[in-house]
This record gives sequence, structure tokens and C-alpha cells, in this order.
Amino acid sequence: MRILLAEDQPDLLDVTVKRLRAEGFGVDGCADGQQALDYLEATDYDLVILDIMMPKVDGLTVLRTLRSRKNPVPVLLLTARDAISDRVEGLDAGADDYLTKPFDFSELTARVRALLRRNSTEKSDLLQAGDLVMELSTHRVTRDGREISLSTREFALLESLLRHKGAILSRAQLENQVWDYGFEGGSNIVDVYIRYLRKKIDDPFEKKLIHTVRGTGYTLRDEP
Repeated sequence: MRILLAEDQPDLLDVTVKRLRAEGFGVDGCADGQQALDYLEATDYDLVILDIMMPKVDGLTVLRTLRSRKNPVPVLLLTARDAISDRVEGLDAGADDYLTKPFDFSELTARVRALLRRNSTEKSDLLQAGDLVMELSTHRVTRDGREISLSTREFALLESLLRHKGAILSRAQLENQVWDYGFEGGSNIVDVYIRYLRKKIDDPFEKKLIHTVRGTGYTLRDEP
């Protein structure tokens, strides 16, 4: 899942980006509304988190611009203002949710996951393919009842494959969903992490779930 966070307070931006990345999200951070519009022009995001009070272009203007372009991406507004009129203005502009600063990070991540579920065909906290089960809220993964330990990046990659179960995802699509602009990895980073995943969720079991589509990418499916 790829998230854009626009927040003009440097310390809050830095810590929130780090915490969201630790939760397994690919996150791009920027400090003003114009940068946010530039990022949104270049990349498709699964969720946008916007501070309302930002320099150059404020968050509500960014939001209205998004909606005028018919971009349906879920938007969570952050603001230090908690007046009812401010919340109403944000929601009327097309926001999907609203969080007042200062906020507890656990509440932010809960709202992020709720918005991602709302925008997904998969509404449950569980993603599943055959006997492979992923619990999103606890980051618990099991196969045939056996718990599997995954790194943050492995979990994010598996989540992307499960959310698009049966679909063929190119390496570029997977990299775009799991890694952010600040990540400095090799050109074969997706292949490397697919190998890591296969060792954990496929090699110990007779039935294989992750399949290579030669010349195209990868797919996860629970049928032969």
C-alpha cells in the first residue's frame, strides 16, 4: 500500500513517515501543498494524508483539486483546528476522514487501515489464499495453522499479492506499491523479496502459491 503524507511540521512529518513505514506501508512525505500536487500527478496512491494548514497550497485546496480531477483516492485530513465548522468544510470538500492534532499514532494507523479496507474489494481484516491467512491488524501470518514470521517489507509485498489475488502484477507495479521514492534498492529488489517470501510461505509446503509469469511479473493464486 502506497501512502502520501503532506505535513509542514518537519519533526511530525519525519516521525509519522517512519512509523507508517514500520507498519509496512510505502510512504512518500512532503512539506507543502504544491509538492503534494506534484507527487499526486506522478504517482497513484492508495491513501493521502493531508495537513490542512500548509504553505504554498493549503490542504483543502489540494483536496478540492484532487476531487475536481475525479481522483477518488481516500483522503484523511490532519489539523490542529477542531471546530465543527472546520470538520464540516473538510468533509464537504471530499475528505473521507478527519483527525485532530495532536493525535495518538495507534489511532492514525487504525483510521488508515479502515480507509484502505473501505476502498478495497476486501472489507475484512483477514486476507486469505487457500490455507494462507494474513491478519492485517496484528500482522500475523499463518499457513496451515503454522505461524510465519515476516519482515515489514515481506509483509507489505505479501499483502499486495493477496489484495490482488489471481491478478498478474508486474515488477514495476509491485515496486510502486511497496517501496517509496526514498528507497534505494537494486533493480531486482522485487525478485529478491519474492525469493524471501517463497522460502517462508511456499518451500515448506507441497502446494505453491506464488507463481512467476515469465516476462510479465508475479501472481498469487491458490489453484494450480
